[in-house]
Amino acid sequence: MPRVAPRALHARSALAAESVFSVMSRLAVQYGAVNLGQGFPAGSPPEFLLEALKTQAGAADQYTAPAGLPALREALAADLTTAAAVVRPEQVTVTCGATEAMHALADALYGTGTDGAGDEVLMFEPVFDIYRPQALLSGATPVLVGMTLTPEGWQPDLDGLERLVTPRTRALLVNNPHNPTGHVFTRAELERIVQLARQHDLWIIADEVYDELYFGEAPVPLRELAPERTFTVGSAGKRLEATGWRIGWIVSPAQVASQVTASQVIATQVTGLHQWATFCAPTPLQSAVAAALPIARQTGFYEDLRASYGARMRLLASGLRSLGLTVQQPGGSYFLTALAPGLDPWHLVEHGGLAVIPGSAFYAEGSAPDGLIRLAFCKPASEILRALERLESYLGR
Repeated sequence: MPRVAPRALHARSALAAESVFSVMSRLAVQYGAVNLGQGFPAGSPPEFLLEALKTQAGAADQYTAPAGLPALREALAADLTTAAAVVRPEQVTVTCGATEAMHALADALYGTGTDGAGDEVLMFEPVFDIYRPQALLSGATPVLVGMTLTPEGWQPDLDGLERLVTPRTRALLVNNPHNPTGHVFTRAELERIVQLARQHDLWIIADEVYDELYFGEAPVPLRELAPERTFTVGSAGKRLEATGWRIGWIVSPAQVASQVTASQVIATQVTGLHQWATFCAPTPLQSAVAAALPIARQTGFYEDLRASYGARMRLLASGLRSLGLTVQQPGGSYFLTALAPGLDPWHLVEHGGLAVIPGSAFYAEGSAPDGLIRLAFCKPASEILRALERLESYLGR
C-alpha cells in the first residue's frame, strides 16, 4: 500500500477531525438529549417550497451549467438587488450550500505565495468553525480579530483589526449577522471595515447567510458599501428552513466601469473551482428555490419567520436568565451565547439530557471565556421549554 508522506498526513488529518456540531448531534441522539447545539430547524420547510419541488422533480433533473440554473441566478439577482446595489445574474454562482461557497472563495482568493509563505485572512473571533480550516487548506494563514464581550453585548475590535493588517493580508471575512454571537454589525462598523479594505486593497468576503434573520434594524449588505471588492455568500437553507437542501450562492463583485477587471477574472475562477468540487448543485432543488424565492418575498414569509424566531429567542433568553446564566441577546441569526461558569457541555449532554455547543469550538485553543456556550433557538417552543427544564434539573443536582 502506498505510504502517505508524514507531513501531508499530519496536516490533512488534523483538519479532518469531525465537526463539534455533528459530534454533539450524534451524542444528543445517543443520550436522548434535547438538541440546542447544531443549528437546524426542527420543523418542515414552508409548504410553497415543497410544492415547488413536487412540480420540478421529474421536469428538471439533469446537470445545469456550473454557475447554476439560469432561472435561479435570475431569481437571486432580483431578490438581492437593492436601491443601493444592483445584482446581475452573471454575478451569481450557485453552490452546494454556503460551506462549499466559502471553500471555493478560499481557493480562489488566497493561498500560498510564490515565495512559499501564505497569504493572511482576517476573521473575527469567536469564529465559525469552517473558516480557519478552509484558510489553512488553501495554504493561507487565518488571523483572528477579537470580539469583546461587554455588558451591552459583543463588540468587534476594529482598532485591533487595523493593527493586524500586514503586507501579506489578502482578504477580510465578515459574518453578518455573526455566528455564534448574533452580533449585527452596524453601518458605522461596516463603513470602517470598508475603509480599511480599500486602504489596503483587500477582498471582502461577506458571509450573509442569516441576512433575513434579524430582530431589530436590518443588516446592511456589504456589497452596497463596497461593490467593487465584496463577495456575498448566501443560503437558501437558512432562509427557507431547509438546511439539508444544500443550495447556496456567491455574488461576485460588480464590474467597474464595464472594463475587464480583476473582479471579473476572480468571478470566473470561483465558478471554475466550484465545478471541480461538485460541478453543479442539485437541479430539482435549484429549480424549486428559484420558484420559492419570490413567493417568500411576496407573502411576508421572512417577516413571519423573524417574529416566530424572536419569540423563541426571548423565551430561551428569559429562561436561561431565570436559572442564573448571563445571556447575550442576539441582534440576528438563530443563536444566542450565554455564560455558565463551570458548566461542562460534554457532561451536560450525557448526564443532563441537553446538547449545547461549547464556546471553545469558536476559539483558538484555550482562549474562550469561561463557561461560554452557544444555544440554537430554531426549535419549537415546546422543545425549548423542555431544554430549560432539563437544565434546571441538571443545575439543581
